[in-house]
Amino acid sequence: MTRSISMGPPGLKSCLFRTLLAFSAAFGFVSLADAVQPASSTNHGHDRRMLPAPPQPPSAALPTTLNVVHATRIHAASLTYVPPVPSNGYTGAPGSNPNQKTLVVYDSTGPYGWLGEAYAVMAANLASHGSQYTLERAVDYASGDLSYFTGMIYVGSAYNEPIPVEMLDDVLATTKPVLWINDNIWQLSARSANFAGKYGFTPMYFDFSNTLKVTYKGVALQRDPNSVPSGLLQTVINDPAKAQVLAFATNGTGGIVNWATKGGNLTYIGEIPFSYVGPNDRYLAAVDLIGKVSNPAMLARKHALVRIEDVDPMADPTELRAVADYLYSRQVPFSVAVIPVYVDPKGYYNNGVPLTKRLSQTPAVISALKYMVSKGGLIVMHGYTHQYSSVANPYSGVTGDDFEFYRAHISPDNYVVYDTPVAEDSIDWALGRIQNGFNEFDLAGFNWPNFFVPPHYAGSALDYQAFDSQFNARYDRGLFASGWCPKGACGAGTPDYTKIYGQYYTYVVRDIFGTIVIPEELGNVELVPFNHNPARFPADILYSANCNTVVQDGVLSFFFHPYLDISYLKQIVEGVQGMGYTFVTSRSIKQGN
Repeated sequence: MTRSISMGPPGLKSCLFRTLLAFSAAFGFVSLADAVQPASSTNHGHDRRMLPAPPQPPSAALPTTLNVVHATRIHAASLTYVPPVPSNGYTGAPGSNPNQKTLVVYDSTGPYGWLGEAYAVMAANLASHGSQYTLERAVDYASGDLSYFTGMIYVGSAYNEPIPVEMLDDVLATTKPVLWINDNIWQLSARSANFAGKYGFTPMYFDFSNTLKVTYKGVALQRDPNSVPSGLLQTVINDPAKAQVLAFATNGTGGIVNWATKGGNLTYIGEIPFSYVGPNDRYLAAVDLIGKVSNPAMLARKHALVRIEDVDPMADPTELRAVADYLYSRQVPFSVAVIPVYVDPKGYYNNGVPLTKRLSQTPAVISALKYMVSKGGLIVMHGYTHQYSSVANPYSGVTGDDFEFYRAHISPDNYVVYDTPVAEDSIDWALGRIQNGFNEFDLAGFNWPNFFVPPHYAGSALDYQAFDSQFNARYDRGLFASGWCPKGACGAGTPDYTKIYGQYYTYVVRDIFGTIVIPEELGNVELVPFNHNPARFPADILYSANCNTVVQDGVLSFFFHPYLDISYLKQIVEGVQGMGYTFVTSRSIKQGN
């Protein structure tokens, strides 16, 4: 990793947004402002980054005939076939099994082809926890592609996508683990002479009932009402000795329908689990099932992380020391997200008088941070100023409140809407801000941080490349744009910021930017609702944590603002420890330990 760069607050008590992204995440995220209506306000933090579901199928019934499609890729007999791995293969996350390689196949045709790409990126990011991965369009699949991999995930998002029979035949012939998601399972069953006899189950029809709960491993997970119109494809178990229901959905009248079914080496999920994702979502069941393909020998560690958030030069040293003392008393290592420069360009919180304060100018805060380090804290960089220029972006223009690397505004119906990258956006511009932050840490007597927390978990594709070049890992959820992936894995290489989406992780991954990402999926305490985000208390975070226990090798990760009553932190930490999870360092998570 290079550190050479080409140059070209204590948390504000009113810092509303930080949770939003915490989110919004917490909740899964992401939504396309131009493509989907706001999701239910019961999902915390909807910030217009959530992926919608595919269009409703044309019929509840499945097609009865198979339209045979052959692969268009032809390999001359005199040539050696080169599989897709060398051209667009991705290295797995630290700790992934080096002997595992997962092929992620996705739909790409029709007006919603971009959705197929987005869903595939999300599946691939998750697969990286267990293995190397490669993305490939279904229409490009050629006979034998699966033979170069240890497992396969197919994300069927386009009804009757023209899947080459070579892919169908390879899936039917393999004994390797295959996860088939949503559409076109009927093409696979129609291609088989005895699908039910081989796998013990049969795909049946789309169910459009109001199924809002999915039970997996005995834990009830939520399913957003917006997912209902796209349907849930049903299966029937023909042979209980060969097939089993892994997860079931419950509708509004108590009816039970199959959500995930496994027969032999084939696992099937009856919907797209990456749409309308919330903090306690059935997405978590899909995360676990992806892990069983990417690394069938996945470890079963129970780790937890806590990050102390939005610590800037206006922070209260007494509060910082109190947090450090408590965490040390519980043997809890922690990260401290530091913003090195505080800016209030119009005096929003200073009686109209502009104010800038640098970390190097605040010896009491420096001392408190060094005390936190002595108690097990690790300083990470949380932007340079955590705000943009002298404009509201979208709130006040003040450090901690606003985005730094992306533009946003508040819509008339009170949603936070992601607009575009900032006007100056470039790799050099982002590197300049990082270098300015490093300089400030230098002046304050600290080493340059190795981890970066993007303000409000947002940046452009160029920004993410800059972050990757200067840090060992991001502590992040991530913002992605349709149409752009490195290594030719998807899209045309040009990000479309009218179609953005985000994702949270429950364990360390290496995402499509090639960056190691330390997870944070539980969000943070927010005492009041805002922008359609409900208030969030320790009980809510612990409820989400319990939902996350369905993920094998999952990490329960949250963040906390030190200006809040420390009793909230105590409730969360002790609640997580009571669930049998051990707090570890973000550095050990990054290393795959």
